[in-house]
Amino acid sequence: MSNNVVHKLLKRPLSVMAICMIIGTSLLSVFAYVLAPDNTPYSNNMIVELGAKPPGFSRQLLLLPKAQRPFQTGTLAGLLNGRPSDNVLVPLNSYSFEGADLHIKHYIDDGVADDVVYPLRQLLPLNLLKSDILQQRKYVEEHCIVSRTFYLGTDRYGRDILSRLITGSRVSLSVGFVAVFLSLSIGIILGSMAAYFGGKTDNAVMWLINILWSIPTLLLVFAITLTIGKGFWEIFVAIGLTMWVGAARLIRGQVMVLREMEYVTAAKALGVSDMRIIYRHILPNIAGPLMVIAAGNFAAAILTEAGLSFLGIGVQPPQPSWGLMIKEHYNFLLTNKPFPALIPGIAIMLLVYSFNILGNALRDILDVKG
Repeated sequence: MSNNVVHKLLKRPLSVMAICMIIGTSLLSVFAYVLAPDNTPYSNNMIVELGAKPPGFSRQLLLLPKAQRPFQTGTLAGLLNGRPSDNVLVPLNSYSFEGADLHIKHYIDDGVADDVVYPLRQLLPLNLLKSDILQQRKYVEEHCIVSRTFYLGTDRYGRDILSRLITGSRVSLSVGFVAVFLSLSIGIILGSMAAYFGGKTDNAVMWLINILWSIPTLLLVFAITLTIGKGFWEIFVAIGLTMWVGAARLIRGQVMVLREMEYVTAAKALGVSDMRIIYRHILPNIAGPLMVIAAGNFAAAILTEAGLSFLGIGVQPPQPSWGLMIKEHYNFLLTNKPFPALIPGIAIMLLVYSFNILGNALRDILDVKG
């Protein structure tokens, strides 16, 4: 992207907002497990007693060590996949110490609690088991009892929506990148070859394009998904393989115009190979339309993935996906707790809107026809 294009983009307030939204979401997805309050794999730490709580809900939690500690991953693996929790989170209303025991009011629901007693030795590391009782109580207060605020509330399983939203951004951006890469790669190869060589090559490519163009996108994705299976990468590939048709049509039209230009004729006269002419002299001159296609396909891929996840054939639980989050909680829209479904829906809307705004701005600046 040239400096002139960037300068013109920065003069448009909506474009600047869109770029900031895209960059911000990208940074969130890269550092998801650093920024998310729940940094366990897939942000899937459930506290069933805290299901469907409103934004801003706060509660004290007792960190109860697990009987069998999970294997801890390294720093890089933790950044990519999260870290398994060593503790079970027990919500409480209040607590007190009596001798060598911790007494808590275990929170079950608003106005409902029961009394639970935990020996202090169950909460302490080995090096403190023989310390005096005051030191043990101080350790438990400082390290085993924490206050947690759920800024966007919790879902029906008691998982932190903010953490799931941050982690789920990885799916939306990943599907966009993979779909754009596949659609542009296939579209560039087939579209440029059809336009440049013409004749039977053009007829064969256009026949394939017209066949695929006549099949509804979701139906085609269903067919590909059933062939290669459901899963994280499979759904990305399926979406990418259905989006190249529009890219190929536009690239074909652009290359048909450029192949008649004088510099292409001169290159042919000098004996330059056809592949070199296409990829060194023609394609660089349609970089503008390619950027517009990429922005549009990115937005379309995010919407398609959200729709597929809502239908249950996209990303599978417990991996967070914005579309899957809506599916799990859309029935809450009819109750007085709509936030678990509304929040991921708003996130999808803002990200897709940002890519559409960026695509429209690039089209206007680059004056893309067709």
